Amino acid sequence: MEHRLAYLRPGQIQEKLRAAAVAYLPLGPLEWHGPHLPLGMDPLNAEQVALGACARTGGIVWPTLFWGTERERPPQVLKNLGLNPDQHVVGMDFPGNAVTSAYCHEEIFGLLVRELLRHAQLMGARLAVLVNGHGAVNHIAVLQRLAAEINHTQTLRVLVCMAMPQAKIADGSIGHAAGDETSMMLFYHAPSVSLESLPSVDQPMRYKDHAIVDGPGFDGHGHPDHIVEDDPRKTASVEKGRALFETTVSELIQTIRSIL
Repeated sequence: MEHRLAYLRPGQIQEKLRAAAVAYLPLGPLEWHGPHLPLGMDPLNAEQVALGACARTGGIVWPTLFWGTERERPPQVLKNLGLNPDQHVVGMDFPGNAVTSAYCHEEIFGLLVRELLRHAQLMGARLAVLVNGHGAVNHIAVLQRLAAEINHTQTLRVLVCMAMPQAKIADGSIGHAAGDETSMMLFYHAPSVSLESLPSVDQPMRYKDHAIVDGPGFDGHGHPDHIVEDDPRKTASVEKGRALFETTVSELIQTIRSIL
C-alpha cells in the first residue's frame, strides 16, 4: 500500500490519518560518506526506516527532508581523527574530500523542521515521528528542543528517533561510512555503493584519507593510528544491512505502539 504523502490524494490522506494519526518525517543532510557511498546516505536510511515502520503501523510518510546541520570540530576531536587540531573542519567535510556536504545553519534547520511539524498537525496527525538519519550532536539537539517545546505546548506529540538499532546507539559503535552504513545502503540500493572506489583491501584506511570513521574514533577510542577497523571492504554485506534495518524498524514500531 502507498503511504508516501506526495503520492496520495486528499481523501486517501484523510482515510489513513483517521485509521492511524501518525506522520513519519524522515530527514538528514546530503553529506560526504566516503567515495563509496551516496551523499544521501543519512536521509535515504531514514526514509527506508520510516516506510518500513509506516507499512506496519499505518499513517503517512512525509517527503524526505534532505537537510541537516553540523558544527566545526573541536581541536580534541580533530586530534582523535588524525587531523591538525588547528584546522577548521565542519562535520565530515575533511580537507581531502572531493565535494562538500549540504549542511545548513542550526536556525534554518530548526525553522524547516518546525514548519514540517506544523503542517503535519494541520493535516490531522496526532503523533509526528522525526526519523533521523544523522548523528551530529547539534543536529539532534535541534530536534530534541523542538520536540520538548511542542510536546509541552501543543496537542501534537513529537517523537525523535535515530534510524539505527538502539544497542548500537547506546554503545557508540555506529561509524561514519563504515561497515554498518555501507551494509544498509547495500541492502537498500546496491548500485549506489562502489567498494571499488576504495583502495585495495591490503591497504589500511586512515580516517583522514576518506572521512570514513569508526564510532569509537570520534571519541579517541579507535585505532591508535587512526585506521578504520570496521572496514567496509571487509565487514559490509547485504545480509548485515537487512538485519540492521529490521532491528531498527522493529524497535521503532514497538515504541510507537506503546505511545498509541
